[in-house]
Amino acid sequence: MTPVHILAASENPLLPAWYDIVWSAICLLIVFLVVWKYVLPAFNKTLDERAERIQGGIEKAEKVQAEADEALAEYQKQLADGRAEAARLRAEAQEEGAQIIANMKTQAHAESERIVAQAQTQIEAERQSAMVQLRSEVGTLATDLASRIVGESLTDDQRSANVVDRFITDLESQSSAQPVKGA
Repeated sequence: MTPVHILAASENPLLPAWYDIVWSAICLLIVFLVVWKYVLPAFNKTLDERAERIQGGIEKAEKVQAEADEALAEYQKQLADGRAEAARLRAEAQEEGAQIIANMKTQAHAESERIVAQAQTQIEAERQSAMVQLRSEVGTLATDLASRIVGESLTDDQRSANVVDRFITDLESQSSAQPVKGA
């Protein structure tokens, strides 16, 4: 027999010896028990802690997100309230401005009427003063003219006053009879 046949007849080269299989199984069983008893619980504990931290982080994130949503809603509400308040204040300011303008117009109108009335009073006083001055000057001129025409002196106050009054009355009747030009 050849050396290969001898080897083939005694053992299968692909199968290990039975004592190797037993010792390998014992070692595998010991490693399995150690892993089962010590490594797997520690590994599970680590995974559980990590899962709890992740779950806590998710819950915390959801809580923070809910608070942020509430804060955003509150901010938007306050912003809307602020805009409404600003619009109300603008409307009030416009209303107050219109009232102030109306008051100022009323005051300006009253002031202009007062100034016009004062000016009319002043004009009337100046007209009366001019009339008095004109009467005295016309009276003096009329007396001088009458003295020249009559040829006698009209220095007597009573006579002069009568002549002046009669002359002014004649002038007024003539001016009222004639229509005023440009009026």
